[in-house]
Amino acid sequence: MTTAQRPTLEAVARRAGVSRATVSRVVNGSTTVAESIQEAVRRAVEELGYVPNLAARSLVTQRTDSVALVMPEAATRVFSDDQVFPGIIRGAAQELEAADKQLVLMLAGSPAGHERVERYTTGRHVDGVLFASLHGEDPLPGRLARLGIPVVCSGRPLDGAEVPYVDVDHVGGVSRAVRYLIESGRRRIATIAGPQDMVAGIERLDGYRDTVTAAGLPMLVAYGDFTRESGTAAMRRLLADHPDLDAVFAASDLMAHAALRTLREAGRRVPQDVAVIGFDDIETAAYTEPPLTTIRQPIVELGRAMTRQLLRIAAGEPIEHALMLPTELVVRDSA
Repeated sequence: MTTAQRPTLEAVARRAGVSRATVSRVVNGSTTVAESIQEAVRRAVEELGYVPNLAARSLVTQRTDSVALVMPEAATRVFSDDQVFPGIIRGAAQELEAADKQLVLMLAGSPAGHERVERYTTGRHVDGVLFASLHGEDPLPGRLARLGIPVVCSGRPLDGAEVPYVDVDHVGGVSRAVRYLIESGRRRIATIAGPQDMVAGIERLDGYRDTVTAAGLPMLVAYGDFTRESGTAAMRRLLADHPDLDAVFAASDLMAHAALRTLREAGRRVPQDVAVIGFDDIETAAYTEPPLTTIRQPIVELGRAMTRQLLRIAAGEPIEHALMLPTELVVRDSA
């Protein structure tokens, strides 16, 4: 039995009626070849089923046709039932598939992981880098940008680096939620804030602080890290310190889920005694008891918008340095 021979560059050249060098230039993305000749080569490639040598193409074009999506988080967080990171991955993958590019997922939840990401990305193994989250004043996005590597972050870098970013309107979303509680007659509104080394945690606390302060209400704050476990501990602290609280804004739905359970265990009725609002509108928010009022952020669109920005930068197109996506208050029975 004989094995069918793979089509060669020479075979494509013969079919298209051009030189081998011309086929190579077209396959490798050169724009110096006339459109009619490019079309003839593309037609020959399709008819013969020719598959370009990607390694050779990379050497010629200095492109890898791949993009790194960096998650500076532990794997247990990325692949938990928190839908934020899967949503960003989904959005980025959709845009890259449409652009015929590959997604390289990299975890950087430890110092060793962070160093590995830095070596890989500075080694030009990818054409650009997306950062799905940042903790503290991480210098890596700014360092990559200064090396000329296209970079886009989810949220502004906290070290002040001039790196393009896409984010959602955390402050505006939280302000709408807290105003809704105030207009409903709540006056002892607490918050379970997110981590203060992440822009989402900082800005969601800012939205709460600004709104209750403007209304002349006290700030009642406990801190969590966007997980259920931290939400449980924070809710218990709030009940111990402020037993007369009548509402809680939790900076993530997972922490809000934990608050609902903890309030129920404490004999508090939701929303009659304590109203609860979360942030994210994850899938399970509509199925809690009672269904959770929350702030919806367009998380898949966030991943898509970040990727579109990155592809535009790589193509040399002008972009908005900071792109903000709107949020929406989704009212259900918990508030």
